[in-house]
Amino acid sequence: MNKTIGVTEAVQIPTQRGEQLPDIAARYAEDRHWDVFAGAWLEDNGRSLRCSCGAADCAAPGAHPVAADWAGQASGSGPAVRRMWAKEPRASILLPTGRSFEALDVPETAGCLALARMERMDVPLGPVTRTPGRRMLFLVLPGAGAKVHSLIRGLGRQPATLDLICRGEGEYIAAPPTRIGAHGAVQWARRPTSANRWLPDAEELISQLAYACSRDGSAGRAR
Repeated sequence: MNKTIGVTEAVQIPTQRGEQLPDIAARYAEDRHWDVFAGAWLEDNGRSLRCSCGAADCAAPGAHPVAADWAGQASGSGPAVRRMWAKEPRASILLPTGRSFEALDVPETAGCLALARMERMDVPLGPVTRTPGRRMLFLVLPGAGAKVHSLIRGLGRQPATLDLICRGEGEYIAAPPTRIGAHGAVQWARRPTSANRWLPDAEELISQLAYACSRDGSAGRAR
């Protein structure tokens, strides 16, 4: 369970298993060899949590890049990552996609169904995140974006009918335990471990994810 440790009376830094954000960010770089960069953070004005960017209508409060050249700032060096968080220890942990991995992004209900089915079938899985926005992201090998649509069509389905998004080059995801506004924190549905260090190819997961998204879409239309 995520905990929080206060740095002031008003603002708290998310932690994960007792580790603070700088340690977690550095571990992603050192242990998983993922590029990492520091994003926006949340500030408490005494009435509500607001994004450090200052925009009242921020779409991802506390969980987006703070600079246009964020892709160039991302680093897989532990010491470099620690220096980023030394400037702002509340910064969100953001991971560029299209480098070490891409992410297949589906609704939480579909993701839970697909995850349960794949675990029963012993399908090799990588880490999986769950967001406060009720989405689940399955990490897969880079290159998924170039073939996901053709893989879906190969299953006899139309990509446009499925709520299945591939996040690849030029994009990023928020890593646990980043908080997104007042909605909560990103969490691991399947944590990174030595057993899932080698990521699956999108082709290994797409059948179950497409099936689950189709079921979820049908259920939504029936409601």
